[in-house]
Amino acid sequence: MSSPSFDSGRELDAQDIVTLTDAMGRSLDCYVENEITQDGTEYYFLMPVDQPVVILAWDEDEAEESDLPETELVEDPEELAEIFPDAKAVLAEHDLILQDTAHVMTVRGELPPLEEDKILSLEIEDDNFEDEDLEAEELQELARFYHLDQLYSIYTPLEPIPIFVKVTEDEEMEILEPGDPMIQSLVDTLLLQDADAD
Repeated sequence: MSSPSFDSGRELDAQDIVTLTDAMGRSLDCYVENEITQDGTEYYFLMPVDQPVVILAWDEDEAEESDLPETELVEDPEELAEIFPDAKAVLAEHDLILQDTAHVMTVRGELPPLEEDKILSLEIEDDNFEDEDLEAEELQELARFYHLDQLYSIYTPLEPIPIFVKVTEDEEMEILEPGDPMIQSLVDTLLLQDADAD
């Protein structure tokens, strides 16, 4: 993944917004929640301004035979580009605007009320931590649609998705990938800061 760029023209505080931009020219506006300097390097803890979403593909044949059907997170850029118009159209019916933003797709608009039967608990597997228990992430279903006889669902995480970035020597922001040991170090630092503040 290429290093996103950002506008660092002024001092940041908790409610400033930075814009990450990827190699394809897509952008993602994020609130700056916190700034950490560690070993001489600046890191930022960001939250997307708009609501992140993911798209899952379902195995309908297995769904008929199992209470827990197989589902797969759609990550292939070509597949996402192909189904994007259908996903955007179905969300527009719910007054939500799907955005092909950098790093993660987002929606703009008022989310529907939370319903118990629209919540999916998805276990996220991390190749960097094979020996650890899988953590379940709860997602809220926003819409379903078909594309070429394949069933897809659009979900948004119930918990906010944080983005940790490192400021490089070229004044660019480099996103830390999930599983990067530095993320846990930064989380520990934030927890200590919160404890000291109390």
